[in-house]
Amino acid sequence: MLTHKRTMIGLAAAALLAGCTTPLMGPQPLPQGLNLGRVVTADEIKAWDISIPPSGAGLPPGSGSVKQGAAVYAAKCEACHGANGAGKPADALVGGQGTLVSDNPVRTVGSYWPYATTLFDYVRRAMPTNAPKSLTDSEVYAVSAYVLQLNGIIAQDAVMNAQTLPQVKMPNRDGFIDYSGK
Repeated sequence: MLTHKRTMIGLAAAALLAGCTTPLMGPQPLPQGLNLGRVVTADEIKAWDISIPPSGAGLPPGSGSVKQGAAVYAAKCEACHGANGAGKPADALVGGQGTLVSDNPVRTVGSYWPYATTLFDYVRRAMPTNAPKSLTDSEVYAVSAYVLQLNGIIAQDAVMNAQTLPQVKMPNRDGFIDYSGK
C-alpha cells in the first residue's frame, strides 16, 4: 500500500512538473497573449552556433601566427594564465606531458586536450573571461598558435588557419574517443 501511495504521489508530482501535460487531459496549449517570447531568427542562431568539431568543420576565415599570438596573449591572456602559459591565477596551459598516467596528472592544453580545434573553439567562445567572444577570429587563431607552440606541438614559424589547425596532431589525441561523427 505504501509503495502504491508513493507511486501515485510520484505520478502526480511528475504531472505537475510537466506543466502543460496531465495524465487525463493530455498536452494543453499555452494561453494566448502571454507574450512569452518570439521565434529565433536564422541570423541569431548562426551567431551562437559556433561549435567547432574535431574535424574543423565550420572554422571561420582568418589566420594567426605564433608571433601575433604572443602579442595577443600578453595583452589579453597573461594576467590570468601567467607568463608563457605557466598558470596562476588561472590554470596552466603549458606542460604536463607524460603525467597523465601518474598519481598527479597535470592536465594542460599540451598534455590533455585531444584536438587543436577544441582549443580554438574554447578560446573563441569563453576567453578572455572578462569579455567572452570578444577576440577576432584571427586573434583566436594567433593565440591558439602561440599556446600550441609553447607546448612544443607546432613550430615557431607556424601559422594557424582553417586548413592548418585541424591538421595539428595533439599529443593526447588517442586518449579520447570521438563520438561526434564529424
